Amino acid sequence: MPDVAELERRARRLLPADAYDYYAGGSGRGATLRASADAWGQVWLAPRILRDVTAVDTTTAVPGATLPTPIGVAPTAYHGLAHPDGELATAAGAARAGALFVLSTRSTRRIEDVAEVVGGLGGTWWFQVYVMRDRELTAGLVRRAAAAGAGALVLTGDTPVVGRPLGPGPSPRAVSGPDFLVNLGPLEDLSRAVHAADVTFADIGWLAEISGGLPVVVKGVLRRDDALACAAHGAAAVIVSNHGGRQLDGAVPAAWALPGIAAALAARPGGQGLPAYADGGIRTGSDALAALALGARAVFVGRPVLWALACGGAQAVQELLDGLRADLAQQMALAGAASVSSIAAGITGPGWPSPGLL
Repeated sequence: MPDVAELERRARRLLPADAYDYYAGGSGRGATLRASADAWGQVWLAPRILRDVTAVDTTTAVPGATLPTPIGVAPTAYHGLAHPDGELATAAGAARAGALFVLSTRSTRRIEDVAEVVGGLGGTWWFQVYVMRDRELTAGLVRRAAAAGAGALVLTGDTPVVGRPLGPGPSPRAVSGPDFLVNLGPLEDLSRAVHAADVTFADIGWLAEISGGLPVVVKGVLRRDDALACAAHGAAAVIVSNHGGRQLDGAVPAAWALPGIAAALAARPGGQGLPAYADGGIRTGSDALAALALGARAVFVGRPVLWALACGGAQAVQELLDGLRADLAQQMALAGAASVSSIAAGITGPGWPSPGLL
């Protein structure tokens, strides 16, 4: 099992202090940041017995692809702060591990270059979208991602403004300069690239239209009514997420919000159940199993990938993801689940096994 805490310790020694602080930091008092990882450990499972788990299948389906692992790479910004190859290395490591890679709008490498790496290794990638004040900037990035082969768009919905960082925050050097502009081109007025505060559910359809019909997955969902509204406006899936504790401090952990959202989407009248995914604080195969048992069809990891990238580039990213997949497979066997699709939603809430299983 990968030791994510040790990876972080090593990365902290290797990274410039402002880069580490940027990656590791949360918002406000850090309550959501701390609670997110702890919440997965509060999920108790009721394992099945006497099931044939000779062969455990970790494959899962996402819009447009079937993947060998349900553990993907969450969109995180500025990988060039962690490694000279930046997102090129992360994408290569993810592709070699068979993991879905979600490229951030705030990438330090060109969209087309990342796409070439993933495509050359037979991988799958999505493009994460921030809707910016100048929507033509956003539209240009979306069209480029679609032309380069992105399988879906991930609209981050929880950033109408940027959360106030915990403590003094990173120095400007960590998040400005050429790294900020690599995909945006020269901008005399940087305010054009600030997050738009007027984003609505209607923008799901706008993104699908300008991309030529790519599926749109909405990230940052923590409420059932929001999840159902996303579905009603054409979303292909939602990601239950509190943005790694970087936005509203006091937002609930994904583990708390996930069961209700997954159940509400599965029970939507007049249509097939919409998939729910989850991120935030997932550090082990056991955490991933808990999320899958709570109703997620895939999960994403963010900071652990950055720590691996800082410690050893593409190879370390692949080793982390391979290790998490192997850990998940072992935990699935112990739970009596031979496939991802057979992991029952046996949890009604954190810490409480479903009465129907006991």
